[in-house]
Amino acid sequence: MPFIPTTRRQFLRAAAAAATVAIAGDATLLEPNRPRILRKDLFLPRWPERLNGFTIALLSDFHYDPYFSVHPLHAAIPMVNGLRPDLIALTGDFVSIPIIGNESRAATEAEPCARLLRQMNARHGLWAVLGNHDERTDRQRVTHALEAENIRVLANQSEAVEHDGARIWLAGVNDVLSKTADLNKTLRRVPPAEAVVLLAHEPDFADEVARFPVDLQLSGHSHGGQIRIPLLPPLYLPALAKKYVWGQYQVGPLALYTNAGLGTVDVPIRFNCPAEITLLTLHPSLRK
Repeated sequence: MPFIPTTRRQFLRAAAAAATVAIAGDATLLEPNRPRILRKDLFLPRWPERLNGFTIALLSDFHYDPYFSVHPLHAAIPMVNGLRPDLIALTGDFVSIPIIGNESRAATEAEPCARLLRQMNARHGLWAVLGNHDERTDRQRVTHALEAENIRVLANQSEAVEHDGARIWLAGVNDVLSKTADLNKTLRRVPPAEAVVLLAHEPDFADEVARFPVDLQLSGHSHGGQIRIPLLPPLYLPALAKKYVWGQYQVGPLALYTNAGLGTVDVPIRFNCPAEITLLTLHPSLRK
């Protein structure tokens, strides 16, 4: 026979147990696999008037595996395509450092991840930087897998993006934790008066970026905390993601957006921190 509570205390215990099961089910089966779209309007002083309304879809931290993180990625593809962004920015961690086992072998997941990502479409293409997990596994293999699917990887590089008779620069640095990020090299081709959007995996790098002529930094890495218990700080945040954890920030003259990520790492759980697709719409600032 099923247990039927006979006292208020027994009822409360049964309700608490049921709530725990429900929350655990949501955190493992539903929330990680249901990306949400967050729309943000950003106003940048140097943004060209002719590019008013230019859109960037930002995704990050895919941590591809065929069992868990593949599902939010599958769900994200039609959602992103439905947004019809002008450009898609991917800010790293396409694969995961294994808890145990061969690190370089983990980079083999980059190929199926890249094949799925390539199903997303944007007028100005898909652009990426690598994250610390990509760097620690096999940077060259991850880069090759992405570029084989026509996803351009920016490694301390900047490229001009021209749209409707105006131009901005899309820049990307190597993973910061690897100590190979080089902003001087990255920006050396950029004319000083032109707007720059920088892809950098780790958001706390913004304190350094703010000293350079960069208008907007796009990052991930933090997973938004991944598990966020109300009224408490995130249970875990990685290095260089402890200050600018999730969302929109202003760091001196620099605008920063930190995406909460699409996949999960270590445990396939998200709680109070859904997988995220960010649609950024960029405008010239009302005040110059």
